[in-house]
Amino acid sequence: MSPLDVDHGWILFLAPLALVPLLWATLRVSPVSSLLAAPDDRLSRAIGAGLKILGAIAVAASLLGAASPYLAGREVERIAEGAQIIMLIDRSGSMNETFAGRSPTGGEESKAAASKRILARFVDGRRHDLVGIAAFSTSPMLVMPVSDHLSATKAAIDAIDRPGLDYTNIARGLAMALAMFTAGEIDRSRAILLISDGAGVIDPKIADDLRAEFRKTNVNLYWLYLRTEGSKGIHDPLGADDETPQAAPERHLDLFFKSLGVPYRAFEAEGPEATEEALRQIDRLERRPMRYLERQPRRDLGAACFALALAAVALLLLAKLFEVDLARGGRPQ
Repeated sequence: MSPLDVDHGWILFLAPLALVPLLWATLRVSPVSSLLAAPDDRLSRAIGAGLKILGAIAVAASLLGAASPYLAGREVERIAEGAQIIMLIDRSGSMNETFAGRSPTGGEESKAAASKRILARFVDGRRHDLVGIAAFSTSPMLVMPVSDHLSATKAAIDAIDRPGLDYTNIARGLAMALAMFTAGEIDRSRAILLISDGAGVIDPKIADDLRAEFRKTNVNLYWLYLRTEGSKGIHDPLGADDETPQAAPERHLDLFFKSLGVPYRAFEAEGPEATEEALRQIDRLERRPMRYLERQPRRDLGAACFALALAAVALLLLAKLFEVDLARGGRPQ
């Protein structure tokens, strides 16, 4: 149960005033000297006692309402399906182009704009995820730490189509994404969602560090490759001219990811529709029962107290209207 508290505790020192209706009669004093000769009327005695109690309730509820009582907010543990996802988004200059490899004109969307729209829809359908967002070009940039606030996540996604730089330093971006995972989330599925339209060469010295960190973090890796029209695919066989990472960076990056020893899948998308389909597949893959804490806001009880006081006063007024004046022949006043 949430603890009950008040904002204005000093008002409760006036609580003894609620005893006043119990000690003094609230109805008109009768001019008749004595009713002891009349038969015992249990109903009248019960009504009289009830009216006194109503008066006490009216005073007590009014004082309690003025003290502004409330139930404090709390966290409730729930079970749902979701994951801890880090979105690592390429902000190199080529992301400002369309899938056709040119600057957008008319109603065309750049790859960054399409990604922004589709990712916002993706997080809308995964309200129990913990999502963090990082971007990279020449250097990595922390856009938003891991959070369960949907509005903050969508605001961070809304900023990913800002103009970027030309260089793609994917190794430092991956290192930042791995460092963003929170410790102690063993029962929660973890994933890095890499969104990029190209690849960079990973230094062999950094490659070993990344392999060790991937195994330590126990994370699933998804690469959403936004393929520009006419460019080489990550699944194309290597030719004689593609033996070096500089010649075929996307293909060699795919081979590096396969060597990490963690669950890995690559998706090629050559347009917005293919991008949406890839994210639907990732959505199905990254659903695992998990525990999460739901924050419940503070609940004010002042209005309920005043409503109770008003109801008690209304009943007392109704009783007053039907009060009998014996001096006038027993007619209600």
